[in-house]
Amino acid sequence: MHPKSRILTRLRQAVLAIIVAGIGTGTYAQSSAPPTSLKDLFDAAWAQQPEFQALSIRQDAVHAQRRAAEAWTPEPPAIEVANKTDRFNRNSGVREIEVGVSIPLWLPGERRSSRTLADAETAALESRVASARLRLAAEVRSAWWSWQLARMDAEMARAQMDSARRIAADVARRAKAGDLARADQHQADGAVAAAEAGVAQLEADATATLEQLKALTGGIAPASPVGLSPTEPEPVSRPPDPHPALSELQDRVTVAERAAALAARQSRANPELSLSTTRDRGAFGERYDQTVTVGIRVPFGAGPRHDGRVAAAQAEALEARAQLALEQARLQGQRDTAVARVNAARAQLAAAERRATLAQEARGFFEKSFHLGETDLPTRLRIEAEATDAARQAIRSRVELAAAISAWHQTLGLLPQ
Repeated sequence: MHPKSRILTRLRQAVLAIIVAGIGTGTYAQSSAPPTSLKDLFDAAWAQQPEFQALSIRQDAVHAQRRAAEAWTPEPPAIEVANKTDRFNRNSGVREIEVGVSIPLWLPGERRSSRTLADAETAALESRVASARLRLAAEVRSAWWSWQLARMDAEMARAQMDSARRIAADVARRAKAGDLARADQHQADGAVAAAEAGVAQLEADATATLEQLKALTGGIAPASPVGLSPTEPEPVSRPPDPHPALSELQDRVTVAERAAALAARQSRANPELSLSTTRDRGAFGERYDQTVTVGIRVPFGAGPRHDGRVAAAQAEALEARAQLALEQARLQGQRDTAVARVNAARAQLAAAERRATLAQEARGFFEKSFHLGETDLPTRLRIEAEATDAARQAIRSRVELAAAISAWHQTLGLLPQ
């Protein structure tokens, strides 16, 4: 190879190695970063769930059941070996050796019913996992929005404490100058103490809700965003896919029905086809004779045991169908309630924002009049408390609207987005 070509080849390999290393480093950094959204938190929580950790083994189990249903025999064949001799008593030379194989046989229609049952259980496993993911999403959503609400309350309490401290500092300056009485300073300092106590309580509540959230994720703490976290988009009026809870129940119905059909086919134990060969002699000096035996073993019907299995499978199918009808009605009611809650939360947010705007303007008016000496301190503190409460209610309304939309997603069977 030309030296120049060799140098170019090495340069390309070095550049490729740097790119691959950079991609790997970026992936690791991204995967090791704390979750910042509801979807990231849900993914972290799902990775901790027993259903996820046992999923691959359960899939292997249903695949093995499918392979067993496709086998030529319902059970593995069995080999039989027997040796007959009189050497321990008369020892006249009697010898007999028998070697045979016993092959279980499928009952009429049993193999086809077993295959359809295995297919139904494969689908049931998928729908059960999807339903488990949706149930986990409900817990994560509830904990997430509870934490968001507690966190925003704590932030607003800290803002109120800062405002109370500014007022107290202004009152102290004016009291020192003789413009206000010491009673006003004590009242302002009392408002600061009350605000500090409120901050301590709300921060404790925020920590408690955060710990509840971390309990779902195996101790993984979400990153604290600045302000309100991104909300889920408003869903479409009709879900794009069947609801996972309904799919799980429908698959349970299918599994129960096919199990009942298989139980009806298994009215008796499996017959067995036997094939054996025997080599024997009657005494010393005689030559060995060899025979071949072909036989079939057909058990009688199972009777009450078979009837019990069929009845139990039919009862399971009936119960699953009844539960499916109840779940459909319950989900429809939840969807209607979720839509009504979103509409109410939207109206509450509009009213709360209008109140917060008016309260903020009023606070500006009274703040100026207080500095001019036209408003007393109790009125100033009352207006400040009303403005803070209005701002807190507006922020809470935004969180409650986001939580209502998230609950609407839940009723439609949608995972966090």
